[in-house]
Amino acid sequence: MQADLGIDEDEEKEPVALAKVSARSLSVYYGDKQALFDVDLDIHANQVTSLIGPSGCGKSTFLRCVNRMNDVIEGCRVEGSIRMDGHEIHAPEVDVVSLRRRVGMVFQNPNPFPKSIFENVAYGPRIHGLSRTRSDLEELVVSSLERAGLFDEVKDRLGEPGTSLSGGQQQRLCIARAIAVGPEVILMDEPCSALDPIATARIEELIDELRATYAIVVVTHSMQQAARISQRTGFFHLGVLVEEGETSKIFTNPEDARTQDYITGRFG
Repeated sequence: MQADLGIDEDEEKEPVALAKVSARSLSVYYGDKQALFDVDLDIHANQVTSLIGPSGCGKSTFLRCVNRMNDVIEGCRVEGSIRMDGHEIHAPEVDVVSLRRRVGMVFQNPNPFPKSIFENVAYGPRIHGLSRTRSDLEELVVSSLERAGLFDEVKDRLGEPGTSLSGGQQQRLCIARAIAVGPEVILMDEPCSALDPIATARIEELIDELRATYAIVVVTHSMQQAARISQRTGFFHLGVLVEEGETSKIFTNPEDARTQDYITGRFG
């Protein structure tokens, strides 16, 4: 006879999911200037995490740490730990090219390659050897464009330059290019700041669709956008992660007075 431990099975809690990316005591220096101070932040799969805060507060610096883009900045020094699936991304055995395939990046301004729409998306899978035949490559390009919500708009013009598209279409092309290599995390640095409201709304809808598959981090100056698209929000100020938590709580009941002052417009 099994002992009664006094636990109602209905009340048993689900185990806490391991964060996809975990930063601990993360500090970043550009020469003598410290840009990030002891940041602890978890990024979870199937969620959008927004990073908000004034210009120059460390949001983009944090983003560049996650796929080690700071490695190419002269004089930049990173201290602390960033783990992806529990493995340190700065470990000597980590191949940076493979890391950046797993961690896609979408920048502030759309930056399609000076190639055709098809070749923009095909470039990554080709150099990473992700498709064995032309047919496989075509299928991957089409599926990536479909997931980026762009295929129906460009299916009859895949040979045209990516730069011939509108700004919003170019940004969706860049998202298709990012997801074509099969990333697990997508970083977006102000992805809508150069777009009109209609294109912005389409990108926001796309982000919400993509979070079913990826862990997504979005740097944004728009608190309204953060409130619309994210499940969690982190507020940065002067290189410090002041507060992080569920988006609804950050915007309605923040714990830190600096967060309250920022979201109510007292500074920024």
